[in-house]
Amino acid sequence: MQPLTKTKFDRYEFKYLLPQSLREKVEAELGHFVDFDPFVASQPDLKYFVRSLYFDDPAYTAFYDKTDGLLSRKKFRLRTYTNNPDEIAPIFLEQKGRHNNRVIKVRTPLAEAARAPIADLGSSGGEIAKIIMSHAQPGSVLEKFCYDYYKKNIKPVALIDYQRRPYISKLDSEFRLTFDEKLYATPAHSLWLADEFQRKQCVPGYTIMEVKFRYHMPAWFHAVVQAFNLERVSISKIVCGMKTLKIAEDLS
Repeated sequence: MQPLTKTKFDRYEFKYLLPQSLREKVEAELGHFVDFDPFVASQPDLKYFVRSLYFDDPAYTAFYDKTDGLLSRKKFRLRTYTNNPDEIAPIFLEQKGRHNNRVIKVRTPLAEAARAPIADLGSSGGEIAKIIMSHAQPGSVLEKFCYDYYKKNIKPVALIDYQRRPYISKLDSEFRLTFDEKLYATPAHSLWLADEFQRKQCVPGYTIMEVKFRYHMPAWFHAVVQAFNLERVSISKIVCGMKTLKIAEDLS
């Protein structure tokens, strides 16, 4: 499995929270306008697994920037596409931020040599941040991560796992749509070391539908929104996870 190699994303992202019965109806209607992303053509059930290890500082600034609705904010995460350290899959260091209504995500790959020391963190007692700094491709993402590590003392806070089914518009390849389900959060300090007994499901029974586009939302999607009376929601997977795990509490 090879995920998209694109390293920079600058777009709008709208989210909708759908109960299972509504998700099935919406997905069936969308089938008139979208195709499966070719990336999942060979995947079981036309989905792929996503795992992200999120970082935050001791005051949980990234968490509260989101819950407080700051128009400019950012966070770091380590992303891969497997829950098995022996499976070959890329690992990316990502900085995801928001400026006004646009979402900007920039990522840089880690060298394959990072896999073994990350998997061995349980026995070595080391820090994953040090492995990232030694194996991530040099550039602005790594420089900003290093700054936040030394200046703000960012550390891993939780793993977020889910299954994703992606679609692309038949008319505009810049318009993408994903269904994310089976969202789980686990306290963790590495990609493959976690206390499974503390693994908890977030928003059970619901699917997060994300719509991603560069310039404008197509008229056909507006019609789908109106037909099913869909309402945009402000939802963050890591915020849901941290609240579910009782790591931080939304005080707003």
